[in-house]
Amino acid sequence: MTETKKTNRDNRTEASPKVEPLASSRSKHARALRSAGALREAMLALLQQKPFDQITVRDICAEAQVHYATFFRHHQTKESLLDTIAKDEIAHLNRLTMSIRDVEDYEAGFQALCAYVEEHRVLWSILLNGGAGSAMREEWLRVSMIVAQSETPLNEWLPRELGTICAATLIAETLAWWVGQPEGTYTVSEMAKILFRLLSTSIMAPD
Repeated sequence: MTETKKTNRDNRTEASPKVEPLASSRSKHARALRSAGALREAMLALLQQKPFDQITVRDICAEAQVHYATFFRHHQTKESLLDTIAKDEIAHLNRLTMSIRDVEDYEAGFQALCAYVEEHRVLWSILLNGGAGSAMREEWLRVSMIVAQSETPLNEWLPRELGTICAATLIAETLAWWVGQPEGTYTVSEMAKILFRLLSTSIMAPD
């Protein structure tokens, strides 16, 4: 009798693979991704309508069509959502240009950077010239400082920290000015050349 019960338990175990919890987990993950994307798009849409400090979490949830509690499963505050957007974009720009090491190739790096900004012109106009402008610049500088620690200084006369501040500010303000101009006023190549000349004649200039 004991042997029979053991056999039945073994059969039940073998016949009951844990498919349902796995499917449920995938479903929750998909919903979480959709909610995260909706919150991101909602924030960007609202930034086109009013300054960041006038946007509330309830505004974001209403625009994204998600429950109020859902927001806090993704972000602690509206500032953390904005930080996430800024970090994602700046990280992408850094990936585009990190492979550039030689001074002669910097213009190619600026070409890649400007091409990406042009492709996502509306987004970058919001991030740099909208309610997110100050937060975007702070994050840009923070990431630039981290990257600069692993880079060889371009010259000896300019302190690394000051050079990083100047370069990050110059690039951010030049791009902010560009995306604020009527579309088509300056091409990607023209802006890449402007950035290259601005930095090569000042920050990258040898002693």
